[in-house]
Amino acid sequence: MDPHDSTPSEAWPPIPYKEWEDTCSTLHMWTQIAGKVRFALTPWVNHSWSVVFYLTSRGLTTSPIPYGRDSFQMGFDFIDHEFAIARSDGGLTRLKLQPQSVADFYAAVMEALEHMGIRVHIDRVPNEVADPIPFDQDRKHSSYDAEAAHRFWRALLSSHRVLSEFRSGFLGKVSPVHFFWGSFDLAVTRFSGKKAPLLPGGPPGLPLPVSREAYDHEVSSAGFWPGNGGLGYPSFYSYSYPEPKGFADFPVGPKGAFYDKGLKQFLLPYDVVRTAPDPESTLLEFLESTYRAAAENAGWDRAALECQRGRPGVPRSVG
Repeated sequence: MDPHDSTPSEAWPPIPYKEWEDTCSTLHMWTQIAGKVRFALTPWVNHSWSVVFYLTSRGLTTSPIPYGRDSFQMGFDFIDHEFAIARSDGGLTRLKLQPQSVADFYAAVMEALEHMGIRVHIDRVPNEVADPIPFDQDRKHSSYDAEAAHRFWRALLSSHRVLSEFRSGFLGKVSPVHFFWGSFDLAVTRFSGKKAPLLPGGPPGLPLPVSREAYDHEVSSAGFWPGNGGLGYPSFYSYSYPEPKGFADFPVGPKGAFYDKGLKQFLLPYDVVRTAPDPESTLLEFLESTYRAAAENAGWDRAALECQRGRPGVPRSVG
C-alpha cells in the first residue's frame, strides 16, 4: 500500500444518519440553492446531466456554468469548510460553511452572485423533499457539523472511486458518476439502448417532464445516499426501469444485500461495505450482481454492451 493512502477507517468513515440528520438536511438545502442556479443558466442536457454536481478532491463542484461570454463555478469545500464562487475573469468569493439558516445562506449566496455581476433568478422552493420550505423563509434548517460533513464527503469520495471503476466496464451509453442535489445522492446509470415505457409518475416535488425525460430509455442505475428521504441509514442502491420480471428474485451479493419491496430496488447498507475486509470488492460485487439482475432479466445485449473494466494507462484492446 502506498504510504500516502488513507486507512480503511479514514476512507470509509462511519456516518450514522441519525447523528448528523440536521446537518444533512441543512446541507441538502444549501446544495439545492447552488444547483438551482446552475439549472437556471445551463442549457439542458438529457437526463438532467446539465445540472448535477461532481466530486472533487476537496468537496463538490458545479463545474463551469456559462454566463454570457464568461463562466463561473460554485463549490463546497469540506476540508476548509467554505463555499466558493469563482468567475473566469478572476473574481472569487468565499463564504464560510458554518451553522446558519438556509434563509441566511440563500441571502449570502445571492448577494455574492449579485456583487460579482451574476444576475440570476431561481425557483426558491426545494425539490424532492417532504413539506418544502422556500429557501428565503427556511429558518428550521440551520445546522452544520463540520466533522460530519467531512466524513460524508470522504464516504462519497470512496464510493465515487468504486462507481467509476464499475462504470469503466460498459461500452454502451452510461452517465458520468455524478451527484444529484435534488435527491442528494451519488449515482451512475447504464442504458440498454432501448426505449422505455412512458413513466407514469415521478418522485414528489420533481416536475413530471423531468422524471419522464430521465427515464425515457431502459436503465440500470446504482448509487449511494446518506439515509435521507425516510430510509434512516446510509446505503447503496440499485434499481432498473422498467423493472423486468425476475429482477427482485435474482440472486445478488454480497451477504447483507436485499431487495426492498417498498422502494423497488436492491439495497446494501453502507456499514456492510465499511466494515468489510475489502470494502471496494464488496461494493463491486453488489454493483455487478444487481446490474446482471437488470440486464439478464430484461434481455440486454450484454456481449455488445460490456467490456473489461479499465486499467490506468492501458487503452482498451480492439480488433
